[in-house]
Amino acid sequence: MRPVRTAFAGALLGTLVLAGCGQAGTTATPSSAPASSAPSTSSNSSGEFPVTIEAGNGQVTIDKKPERIVSLSASHTETLFAVGAGSQVVAVDDQSNYPPEAPKTALSGFKPNVEAIVAEKPDLVVVSDDLNNIVAELGKVNVPVLVQPAATTLDDTYEEIVEFGAATGNKAKAEEVVSGMKTALDKLVAEAPKDSKLTYYHELDQTPYAATSETYIGQIYGLFGLTNIADKAPASAGGYPKLSAEFVAQADPDLIFLADVKCCGQSKETLAERPGWKNLSALKKDQVIQLDDDIASRWGPRVVDLAEAIGAAVAKAGAGDGTS
Repeated sequence: MRPVRTAFAGALLGTLVLAGCGQAGTTATPSSAPASSAPSTSSNSSGEFPVTIEAGNGQVTIDKKPERIVSLSASHTETLFAVGAGSQVVAVDDQSNYPPEAPKTALSGFKPNVEAIVAEKPDLVVVSDDLNNIVAELGKVNVPVLVQPAATTLDDTYEEIVEFGAATGNKAKAEEVVSGMKTALDKLVAEAPKDSKLTYYHELDQTPYAATSETYIGQIYGLFGLTNIADKAPASAGGYPKLSAEFVAQADPDLIFLADVKCCGQSKETLAERPGWKNLSALKKDQVIQLDDDIASRWGPRVVDLAEAIGAAVAKAGAGDGTS
């Protein structure tokens, strides 16, 4: 079971994302809680019910295969569709923009409204946080809620995917998804240049806030052996420090990854306008990587896409340095 994260860093990033980038409930937050090494589910087989999930809100028993699922988390929506439960999803929150066929509504994951949710006649609601006491409120009308907190490790992501598969009667497909992710990530890491000794800066917004190696995002970069300049920030703020322009300029990272492109219009050109940044090595060598904000902030199956972008950047930088 992965307990619900309520650390200061989670609140900080929630506020930052809402105010700076307009993406609600999508950024993984750090926690000191240990990650489970294996999925916690119990059922007779991959498609039989009842099934009990060890979720963030304790043991949740789902008596029969849900046919009307409401997702109030963009990451969870992606996972549900990836494991083959898309046809069972009848409504998703206003931030769930992938896949395109997801039944997007005006429902809010940050300010869940019980009446609006109940109007969708759900037999299962999935959330990443128990905001507005939604678990208890929906419990009053006998609607089961599955709280799956933000992943803090890749193992958390794998566990969550399998749990969603079990909860929706798609466990075999979920296990296939996890296996494919592991294979893809292993291949990307194996193909990356070794001993490149590259440094990087991952920007969450133009304040600028960054993510350290102790975060979920940082762990993905860590697979490629990159050194995170934010790790030396004087105040990590739970893994998400607010850096100064001078700090970044002095660190002069080899690679800059922007996760504030769609939301905030950031690019190599806008970085060059910041005080002291136009001569950064990453700008001069064209090593500023514009990420997809959503992919960079969600912890579902598309983490492989994030890793692909990182791997491509490392390979390009390595080739430029003559590293192989």
